[in-house]
Amino acid sequence: MSVQVNIPESVFHLPRPQLGRQVLETVALEGYRSGQLSVFQIREMLGFESRFEVHEFLAEHGIPWVDYPLEDLERERVELKELLDQ
Repeated sequence: MSVQVNIPESVFHLPRPQLGRQVLETVALEGYRSGQLSVFQIREMLGFESRFEVHEFLAEHGIPWVDYPLEDLERERVELKELLDQ
């Protein structure tokens, strides 16, 4: 799908190719933050060759990429405490 967006040139001070990429990356980041885009979808959208490139991209923008439920974290915390107490 192709989407055309008209942005006044006075708003951004980047060359057109960089501006297009910047807008695409912003959409990808916000889509991931909101849960609308997966790592796989971002990979396709931005042309990354591996999920590790997506993880690096997200990390560069301060977004944790690990979908780690709180219940799993708590279970592993309890298990680790039990191991350390032995």
